[in-house]
Amino acid sequence: MHRYPIATAAQLAESSYKATTHPSVAPRIARSFDKGDVQAHLLDNGVLLIPGSNSVMDYLKFNLRVIWIAGKRYSVRDNTTEKGASGTIWHQGFLRHAKAIYDWVEESGTKPTYVIGHSLGAAATQILSKSWGIAGIGFGAPRPRKARGAIKNDEFCLCINRDDDPVCRLPGSFNHMGTVHRAHASRSSFGPDHNMRHYRAVVKEEQAKGTLAKNWPN
Repeated sequence: MHRYPIATAAQLAESSYKATTHPSVAPRIARSFDKGDVQAHLLDNGVLLIPGSNSVMDYLKFNLRVIWIAGKRYSVRDNTTEKGASGTIWHQGFLRHAKAIYDWVEESGTKPTYVIGHSLGAAATQILSKSWGIAGIGFGAPRPRKARGAIKNDEFCLCINRDDDPVCRLPGSFNHMGTVHRAHASRSSFGPDHNMRHYRAVVKEEQAKGTLAKNWPN
């Protein structure tokens, strides 16, 4: 099982939004996927980066209304579910988003060694961590799974969610996978702190206090 520094993962998650032009990330991209409003980047060390929505308004405007995947619209509501290959009931929009990335990766025959995502990408991270049985970290993670209780490969995923980020409580009747670390910043900026720069700040703060591990798995 690969371990990864959480602070580095947060930095990569922030960089994922401009991965193809970011000076330290772009040279490490082995392959990129950008189709039907789904983006992902596979780095040369096997890390899969999945950006999502970098602000609460983006999430509310797009994710809670619809997700467009391959020309089809998926509504992000509490009553839209679909059974995955393992039999787990997932939120349909999040599952379809994750499946688009899963199919793209599987076509290459090379499985990632680690998954990192933010927001919508963190929902996909939870699903893909289970699908491949690999470790992953999701920042600002919404809830993709309908049922409660432990399931196979549940232990591989870590969700780092700020307690002032409302996206992490959506959709209301769904649940997170794996371990959820509820991060509490000493102070919040104006408005809900969903942007990855706020997550990088709280990771640094909590690691300095010793309330968050340095690596995942720790």
